[in-house]
Amino acid sequence: MIKLNNVFNNQNMKCIAQAGQYYVYEHQKDMSVSPYEAATAYFMDEMNVRKRQVLVYLNNTSVRIQAGAMQWMAGGVEMESGVTGVGNLFGKMAKGMVTGESAVKPIYKGVGYLMLEPTYRYLLLEDVGSWGSGMVLDDGLFLACDAQLQEQVVRRQNVSSAVLGGEGLFNLSLSGQGTAVLESPVPREELFEINLENDVLKIDGNMAIAWSSSLQFTVEKSSKSLIGSGLSGEGFVNVYRGTGKVLMAPTISGTVHANPNGPEQTAATSSQGIASSVVSSLLG
Repeated sequence: MIKLNNVFNNQNMKCIAQAGQYYVYEHQKDMSVSPYEAATAYFMDEMNVRKRQVLVYLNNTSVRIQAGAMQWMAGGVEMESGVTGVGNLFGKMAKGMVTGESAVKPIYKGVGYLMLEPTYRYLLLEDVGSWGSGMVLDDGLFLACDAQLQEQVVRRQNVSSAVLGGEGLFNLSLSGQGTAVLESPVPREELFEINLENDVLKIDGNMAIAWSSSLQFTVEKSSKSLIGSGLSGEGFVNVYRGTGKVLMAPTISGTVHANPNGPEQTAATSSQGIASSVVSSLLG
């Protein structure tokens, strides 16, 4: 039998979200601060920069997590690598290279508790089933999900998505019934959720963090003519077409003062650019 003291009843750890077997805890203050770090810690707290953790309560259930994300586990919890052979391992390594995720995502199952490492990013609990045929993630967002969810790498329909859209050729896609935990640079309260029904969404910049796998993604000129696109200062835009939804950040880091005409692409793009995508395609 396990009794957890100073966890659920810890005044400094507030449960801010819960879905399925996942509980998101937010540290209200950093209590372990030296005098030299006090000023930084104070302003971080004022700006809502706080540590957050996911506690998974396993009840004869299973969870797949990013490699290295486990902080501690208690009870009858077992871990398996999910690798079935050498060929399977190389396949997972190739997928990891093109999506920015860990090559091997261990699976924890049984009855007990699993606490994930703290992060300063915002933790989103997403019902994958509500995305219809599945959801496509921007790279680096995946933290954990129910083990029964199907995971696959989806490829863009054209190379222009990688060259012009800053999105690369490949992304991780999740489908099925279950919950996924995402690490987002933006809190859920600020994300725009845009639902399309046989319509089009155009975004100037790499600001979509997740979108329905049913949507067609392309990169197109912002106007009908290349000259007009150049004169408008917009150039090319990311286009999502069809029926589905998009989670979009209202802004991306480093763009507010960098370019008065609109957002620039961040240094880290999905699939880590076309070079990584091409190399990974050769490995596949």
